[in-house]
Amino acid sequence: MKNDITLAEAQAQVDEWIKTVGVRYFNELTNMTILMEEVGELARIMSRTYGEQSFKESDKGRDLGDEMADVLWVLICLANQTGVDLTEAMKKNFEKKNIRDLNRHKDNEKLK
Repeated sequence: MKNDITLAEAQAQVDEWIKTVGVRYFNELTNMTILMEEVGELARIMSRTYGEQSFKESDKGRDLGDEMADVLWVLICLANQTGVDLTEAMKKNFEKKNIRDLNRHKDNEKLK
């Protein structure tokens, strides 16, 4: 059984969930704020897992993958609301990076 999901499928599934279970999308500015909140939660777990901060009781049991999925969920909501096809956006982004950054990282002395 195939468990992979494409960006297009993710966008469609989030949209279906929002329209059935979630009732409606929050407005774009609210979702932008929620996105920042979710990124903050991800940053908190990252700083405690890989950085120098110690875990607090409220951090225990948090799942890094789940926090990343929360960020992706809200980003997908924003894409759906603003008419962005994430598949096409990623294709264009890869093209841009492959042109702009073709040698940039290879030539960066800090990365050697």
